[in-house]
Amino acid sequence: MLWVKALHIVSVICWFAALFYLPRLFVYHAMSEDTISKERFKTMERKLYRGIATPSMIATIIFGGWTASYAWDYYSGSTWFWIKMALVVLLIGYHHMCAKYMRAFRDDQPVPGHVFFRWFNEFPVLLLIAVVILAVVKQPV
Repeated sequence: MLWVKALHIVSVICWFAALFYLPRLFVYHAMSEDTISKERFKTMERKLYRGIATPSMIATIIFGGWTASYAWDYYSGSTWFWIKMALVVLLIGYHHMCAKYMRAFRDDQPVPGHVFFRWFNEFPVLLLIAVVILAVVKQPV
């Protein structure tokens, strides 16, 4: 079980690294004006999303579910766990919103400006704080 928990933690770290960096790329992409830069950001965003973010999200869900299965009676009866799961669902939604913006950039569609993406980039930070507090303290925030 400790190996599964360790793999879950590593997956979470990789997923959050991608969720922190991808919107930062959107900031720079929204600010770029030349074609070479825009194409470079499209490539970077696609590789980050497909190569790191999505596989890490899938691994997080698999290893997290596997970890919870070891003590399902405990987890299923814990309020903090269900709050944490709701936050994970929000993170999955955020992940998919990143995909939506990435496709809009790829297709040269209108996107919000760099200031929006600077604020958008802060959302996963708030969720990470809440998830870690819930997982460690095991009490509703």
